[in-house]
Order: sequence, then structure tokens, then C-alpha cells
Amino acid sequence: MKKVFAAVKDYIKKADMLLLALCVVSTVFGIVMIDSATRVYETNSYVTIQSVSLVLGIILFILFSLIDVDVIAEKSLILYIISFLFICTLFIWGIAGDSGNRAWLRFGPIGVQPAEVVKIPFVIIVARTMIVLQERRGLNKPLSVAFLLAVFVIMFGIIVIASADMGSALVYFFIFVVMLFAGGLSLWWFLAGFAAIGVCLPLIWNFVLNAGQKARIMAPYDPSIDPSGLGVSWQANQSKAAISAGGLTGQGLYHGEMTQSGSVPQQHTDFIFSAVGEELGFIGCLAVAVLLLAIIARCFYVSYKSGYMLGYLVCAGMGAMLIAQTLENIGMCLGLTPVIGLTLPFFSYGGTSIVTNFVAMGIVAGIKMRARRQRLQGY
Repeated sequence: MKKVFAAVKDYIKKADMLLLALCVVSTVFGIVMIDSATRVYETNSYVTIQSVSLVLGIILFILFSLIDVDVIAEKSLILYIISFLFICTLFIWGIAGDSGNRAWLRFGPIGVQPAEVVKIPFVIIVARTMIVLQERRGLNKPLSVAFLLAVFVIMFGIIVIASADMGSALVYFFIFVVMLFAGGLSLWWFLAGFAAIGVCLPLIWNFVLNAGQKARIMAPYDPSIDPSGLGVSWQANQSKAAISAGGLTGQGLYHGEMTQSGSVPQQHTDFIFSAVGEELGFIGCLAVAVLLLAIIARCFYVSYKSGYMLGYLVCAGMGAMLIAQTLENIGMCLGLTPVIGLTLPFFSYGGTSIVTNFVAMGIVAGIKMRARRQRLQGY
């Protein structure tokens, strides 16, 4: 028994308990808001499922913090194949979620979003690939860049084709760009890449996107797209109205007029931030932003202190994942970015999202426990 207590004490001393505490506080905050946002529905199983997901998330945080990410990264090819096949299951068993995208696998009452889960192996795969390419021929060689692009494009493409979930695919793009920048890719390659994207955008706009997708993208910036505000802009308009009604201190928890009447669509998932804004006001929104910023900052702090390249890149990728989802979710709730169905990390309802985020932060915590300063200096 003494050995068990000694092991627990040693883990608490070495592990990133600050990161775990920030994740738990954010999720509990989110559960309270989910409870408020779902009072209008007939069932309140959302709180139960989210609470179970929190407990499972904490367990997986601890488990993955004990696993050396180097061991996982050595199997990057197997990880890539499994991730690709996991996304491909959507062709057979995929069902549409609330957003209408065929992005979910359903096992009775449990729903799993493959693109959400695969973000974690994707970060590890890209990190490992960058290190191998750097050691073999240099990261900035044309063949290295072409190989990295192939790794990304195949995963990006299968997500878009299998699920039509452009929101999740764009998160992968942001992760990829941040990791390339963190890994030291030349700015000339970035300029060339964005120039190529600029050339391709008119083709994508005219021949790939349908009218509904175009309207959704342009609605936040062109009022003439939906002058009545009852069409493609309706969700964002309801969210903005709820947030503005909250003022500085809000209308009170469980007392938001629009939240308690269910006037904001998906107010427990994609638009949880609107419920926070109406019931807890600007102060509540600021608290959410500070908590998420603290978690993101912790990821990059561990990245900087990790001492070896794999840990550095993996932590940067995990931080980029949170940045992309946070900015897009809050942006669409404020009517600044298109509504593309992304959850707010740790706060929105969604078991897959909660568990994935805790696993990601567990990996970051494990990297902190195994800092190897001399390896990064040698690299």
C-alpha cells in the first residue's frame, strides 16, 4: 500500500497538475452551462453524459501522461493507416449529426466523431514525419515539402469526401500550418503555398462549393446574402442577440430569456458561448476566454520547455488545435466567422470532444514529465 501512495505522490509531483486543473475547471464550468442550456428540453441526459465523459477524460489524461509519446510516434505509419481507415468507416456507417454532415458513427446512445479523434494521431504523425525528413534530407528540400503535403492532403481530402465536414478539415489545416512554422519551414514555402491557395480559390468557389456553402461563408460579411436575417444568418443572429442581452454581468444563471426558451439553436453544443454571454454577461465570457487562453498558453509553455523536437512539435500541434476551435467557435457566436459546426473546447456538449481534448492534454502533460533539454540543444 505504501508503494501505491508513493507512486501517486510521485505522479502528482511530476505531472502537470495545473493543466489538469484548468481542464477540469473548464469542463465543470461547461457542464453547469449545459445544464442551464438544456433545461428547455424534455430530457436532461446531456449533463449525465458530459459528467461521465469528464470522469473518463481524467482517467485517460492520467493514462496518456504515463505513456511516452516517442513510443507512439515510432508507429506513425501504422497510426496513419488506422486513422485513414477510421475516417473511411463514415462511407459505410456514417450518419448525419446536427450540422447535417455525415461525420458521426453511432453506437446506440453513444456517438463518435472520427475526425475529432484522429486529430491526436495526426499531430503525432506530422511531428514524427517532420523530424525524420529533417534528419534525412532537410525539412526545406522540395521532396520533404512534397511528402509533408501528401501526408496532409490525403487526410484532409478523405475527411472532406467522407463526411463533408469542412469545419473539422480546416482545423487540420491550421494545425498543419502551425506545426510547419514551429518546425522551421522556410517562409518562402509559406508564401508559395498561400499563393497556390489563392490561385485555387476561384476554382474551388466556382466548381466545388454549392450555393448553400457559398452563402454560409459570405453571410457574416455581406448583409445582402440574408437581408431578412431568417435564413442562413439566423443562428448567428440569435446568438448575437443573446450575448448582447447579457450586458456586463448577465441575466443570471438559469434565467437567460433566450437560453431558457431555447431560442438559440444548438445552444448546448456549437453555441454554448451565447448561453454564457446571456446568463453570465461579459464577465462570464471573459472567464471562458481566460481559461482557454491559460490552457493554450500552457501547451506552448510545455512545448518551449520540452527540450526535444518531438515534444516541442506535438505540444505546438495540440495548442494549435485548441486555438483553431476556440477562435472559430467564438467567432461564429459573435457573427464574425461562418457557422461551420465546431465545438468550444472543454465547454460545449460532446463526449468525443471532451475525451479527445483530455487525451491531448494528457500527452502534453506526459511531455512535461519527460523534458529532455539536452536533446533539443543537440538537434
